[in-house]
Amino acid sequence: MSEELHDHDRGLSFDLPTLQRRKMIRLLAGVGLVPLVGCSSDDSDSSASSSDPSAGSSSAASSSGSAECETIPGETAGPYPGDGSNGVNVLKESGVVRKDITSSFGTASGKAEGVPLTVTLTVVDAASGCGTPKEGAAVYLWHCDREGNYSLYSDGVTEENYLRGVQETDAKGQVTFTSIFPACYPGRWPHIHFEVYGSLEDATNATSITATSQLAFPKDVCDTVYATDGYDRSVQNMGQLSLETDNIFSDGYDQQLATTKGSVEKGYTATLTVPV
Repeated sequence: MSEELHDHDRGLSFDLPTLQRRKMIRLLAGVGLVPLVGCSSDDSDSSASSSDPSAGSSSAASSSGSAECETIPGETAGPYPGDGSNGVNVLKESGVVRKDITSSFGTASGKAEGVPLTVTLTVVDAASGCGTPKEGAAVYLWHCDREGNYSLYSDGVTEENYLRGVQETDAKGQVTFTSIFPACYPGRWPHIHFEVYGSLEDATNATSITATSQLAFPKDVCDTVYATDGYDRSVQNMGQLSLETDNIFSDGYDQQLATTKGSVEKGYTATLTVPV
């Protein structure tokens, strides 16, 4: 792995303004100065409980257990978004609107190998108390491969565009992507990036981002996946991290910890409600 990978998401100094903003909002809300809206963390997808062993692993408990309905925490898109904000803009390429993101599209032909993962995000209207799905919104989702590399940016995969895709939310406010489980690279807890747009047109023109955030995975699932072939580097990297010390999730991850179920043999599903 190249040294450049150690700078994924640019570290605490880059993200400190975002973290300080979020902490200040929560502090003010605690004394009744700022109203908080978003999704309750006590529904079945946000609550964390281990499933029957025969069904595989599931997410762990939330960090704060807030009963308030809050918008999804805003996070950095990192240095490798591919949305035109840092170099290449994959959103303007024909073929980016797709469900299966395991392979590259267009003139690229690479495919990301790894444990199968299906990600479903449910976008809801925060102002409605999370009761109204956001039909017709769009989600751009991207993440690293099992070696910790980001297509379009990392050495060896700059000509690839796999593990990136856009979808329009359906009547339930949902989008579902077929992918592979991402690696744990140095300095970051295993995660997936996503941006929410008001419409598919906005997304494919890379304009008017409604929300930018990240999805986290529970430790028990990560440990199981990383014990398989191809994820060797992730084992050591995971050993040096925790959700509480990660520079993105350390200030709270209850709304971003995906409910994750399945097995290595059959693949995993990760679900998350995204209030905007």
